Amino acid sequence: MKKKILIISGGISKERVISLDTGKQVAKELLKNGYFIKIAEPDFKLLEVIKSFKPNIIFNALHGQFGEDGYIQTILETTGIPYTHSGVISSAIAMDKELSKKIFIKNNILTPKFILYLFDKSKADLIKLIDKKLQFPVVIKPLNEGSSVNVFICSKFDFFSKINLLKNYKKIIIEEFIPGREIQVAIIGSKKLGAIELRPKRKFYDYQAKYNSKANTEHIIPVSLSKRDYNKVMNISMRAHKLIGCRGVTRSDFKYYNGKFYILEINTQPGMTSLSLVPEIAAFHGISFIKLIELILKDASTKK
Repeated sequence: MKKKILIISGGISKERVISLDTGKQVAKELLKNGYFIKIAEPDFKLLEVIKSFKPNIIFNALHGQFGEDGYIQTILETTGIPYTHSGVISSAIAMDKELSKKIFIKNNILTPKFILYLFDKSKADLIKLIDKKLQFPVVIKPLNEGSSVNVFICSKFDFFSKINLLKNYKKIIIEEFIPGREIQVAIIGSKKLGAIELRPKRKFYDYQAKYNSKANTEHIIPVSLSKRDYNKVMNISMRAHKLIGCRGVTRSDFKYYNGKFYILEINTQPGMTSLSLVPEIAAFHGISFIKLIELILKDASTKK
């Protein structure tokens, strides 16, 4: 008998639309393959829906704040029902760019240098600090958003106009800009799925490049790397996955420059839409979309 799967999607983060699409695509595939499906929003009725539907597994299709930062995971822990992707602590760590970068640095995984900024310095002092520690151009980003939401590459000339767009955040990351190739690596459980290279037609692989159309970005698979470098980036991804304590599927984002891989971040809830990278990587290696989903569900059902 096929299992009952509750898919949680939507939510209130800036990635709501992507989450809805992920939920829709996963539901469509599971329904085609005989699963019993219900889709729910993560609202005040969620626990009531879970109690009524009695799912075997909960598929977390949420993205962004409250969906991949440990918040919904804390609620799901109270149900005793297996749920997909990473748990409370690992989700919170991965979403916090400062904390995850400190873990990478402590464990000798290259990541761009950064400054945590609390909007507490004068313009002159901030420029001096950046000139001393990072050098322009720099990347500015929220501490805990996903999908490259509100991420900007800034020169000294447009820095303050761009940083002003992030003034509603209490903390932001100001990061060393690493040029070079954009490599993304997918891991599921203890399996290295593979890698893909992205060549965006925009400045970098931002939200528009990710979700508006593949025409915005060239997807290159297999990646043109030596066997040694390919194995190296796969191993770094697996190390990051394990260090953060992740479960299920993750996607790590890298810049490859001067023969070195710099990890930008690890995503514990990568998208499962028609434009998403993990399904594309899996398909290239002979893993169909339904098989990928079932691997994620299997990982959830075997959690201790």
